[in-house]
Amino acid sequence: MKVNIFSKRQNLNPNILKSSKQQIFSSVRFRILAWYFLLTTCTVLVSVGVTRQIFCNLLQRQAQDALVAEVDKFDRLVDKQFTAEKELSDIVAEVLPLHVTARNEYLLALVEGQIVNNHSSPLPESIALNATLREEWTKVSDLTRSELIVADGPIYYVAQPIEIDGTKGIVVAVRDARADYQTGTRTIILILKVATVVLTLFFAIAWITAGRVLFPLRRVTKTAQMISQTDMSQRITVTGNDEIAELSATFNDMLDRLSLAFATQQEFLKDAGHELRTPITVIQGHLEILKYRPEKQEETMALVTDELNRMSRLVNDLLLIAKAEQPRFLAIKLEELDWFTEELYFKSQALAKRDWRLESKGLSPVAIDKGRLTQAAMNLVQNAIRHTAENDTIALGSTVRNEYAYLWVRDTGVGIATEDRERIFDRFARAHDGDRYSAQEGAGLGLSIVEAIATAHNGWVELNSDLGVGSTFTIVFPISQEVINEPNSDCRRQPPHCGVYQSRTTGARVHNSNR
Repeated sequence: MKVNIFSKRQNLNPNILKSSKQQIFSSVRFRILAWYFLLTTCTVLVSVGVTRQIFCNLLQRQAQDALVAEVDKFDRLVDKQFTAEKELSDIVAEVLPLHVTARNEYLLALVEGQIVNNHSSPLPESIALNATLREEWTKVSDLTRSELIVADGPIYYVAQPIEIDGTKGIVVAVRDARADYQTGTRTIILILKVATVVLTLFFAIAWITAGRVLFPLRRVTKTAQMISQTDMSQRITVTGNDEIAELSATFNDMLDRLSLAFATQQEFLKDAGHELRTPITVIQGHLEILKYRPEKQEETMALVTDELNRMSRLVNDLLLIAKAEQPRFLAIKLEELDWFTEELYFKSQALAKRDWRLESKGLSPVAIDKGRLTQAAMNLVQNAIRHTAENDTIALGSTVRNEYAYLWVRDTGVGIATEDRERIFDRFARAHDGDRYSAQEGAGLGLSIVEAIATAHNGWVELNSDLGVGSTFTIVFPISQEVINEPNSDCRRQPPHCGVYQSRTTGARVHNSNR
C-alpha cells in the first residue's frame, strides 16, 4: 500500500510542480514585486546612465578649461622670450622645457609643419602618428577645442595659432583622459554589480515581507474555501489596524450577516413549511374522503375554501415581508397625522364590538406611505381585538414630539408575558395566553409585518404590556426634515399623550421612548 501511494505521488509531482509555478507567477505577490523590481532596475540603470553622461561632460569641460589655461600660459612665456634676433622655432624650443604640465597633459607646437614638443613628456602614439589630426591642426585659425575618440577613451586638445615676424605656428595642449575615463567606467561597473546584489537581496527580503503582509489575504481565501452553507463558523483572526485588518474585520462581519441570513432562511423555510403543511393536509384529507361522503360536499368545499384563503393570506404576508426590504416598497407622501388617526379610528370601530376610544391626535404633517402604515395599524388593531373581550377597551392615538411621530394602539386585554415580548415580533411566533387566543390564532406574521413597515419608515415598534392589564403597541417614525423646517410647524403640535412617554420594558425591540 505504501508503495502504491508513493508511486501516485511521484506521478502527480510534475503536475503539482507545474501548477505551483503557475500559481507563483500569476499571484499578486509576484506581480507586485516584479513590477517594483522592474521599476527599481530601470531607475538604477537610468540613474547610472545619466550619472555617466554627467561625468563625461564634466570631465570634458574641466579638461578643456585646463588646456585653455595651458595655452594662455604658453603664450605669455613666448611673449617674454621674444626678441628680434630669435626665430619662432627657437623661442618655442626654449619655452617648452620651461612649461610644466599636469599628469596626462602634453604641450606641443607646429612650426612650419614640424612638431616641436617637450621630449621629457613624449606624445602618445595615437597623437604622434596621427597624420590626419596633424593636418587638422595646421588649418586652425582661431582657438579651437575638440577631442579625439579612440578605442579606450577620449583625448581632448585645444589648438591656437601663434605668429612671430611672419612665421606662423600652432600651439596645441593635449589632455589624455583615457585613464580617467577608464576609472569612471570601472567605478560605474562596480556600482552596477553592487546594485545587482543589493536588488537581488532586496527582492528576496521584499518577497518574504510581502508574503507576511499578504498572509491575511491567504487566510481570507482559505477561510472562504472552508465555508459552506452548513458550516459558517470559520472566522479570520484580526491583528493590527491596517487595510488588511480592516478587510479581515469586514469579511468577518459579512460572514456574521451571511450566517444570520442562512439561519433565518432555514428557520423561515422550516416555519413556512410547517404552516403550509397543515392546511394542505387538511385540504387533502377532506378531498380524499369527499367521494365517500358526497352529502358533505357543500361543507367540505366551504372548509377547503377557508383553508385556501388562509394559505393565500399567509403567502401574501410572506411576500409583503420580503418586499419590505426593497427600496421601492414605500410610496411616500405628506399626510396630516390627525386626519390619518381619525380615519384609522373610524375603520377600526366596524371590526368588532369593543369600547373604542380616540385618545389623541397629532397635529403635524408626516411623510408616510398611507396604505402601508394603515396596514400596520390595522394589524395592531386586529391583534388587540384578538386579545380582548367585548367589554374591553381599545384606544387609538397619535402625537408628535422631538421630531418623531408616535402612533399607538392600546388595549385592556390579557397582556403579554415577559418571556413573550421579544419573540412575538418573530415570524410565525405566537404568544401563550390561554385557550381564548389559541382558538382564533393567526399565522403569527402580523407583528412581523408591523415591524417591517415601521423599519421601512426608518422607525421602530415599542411595546408596553403587563399580564392582566393590557398592551400598548406604538409605531415610532421620524418626521421628514421638510416638515421640521416648515414655518410655524410647532404651533400645530399638541402635548404628548401621557401613556406614550413612560419608561418601557427594555429589550431588543422594546425601547425607552424618551429619545
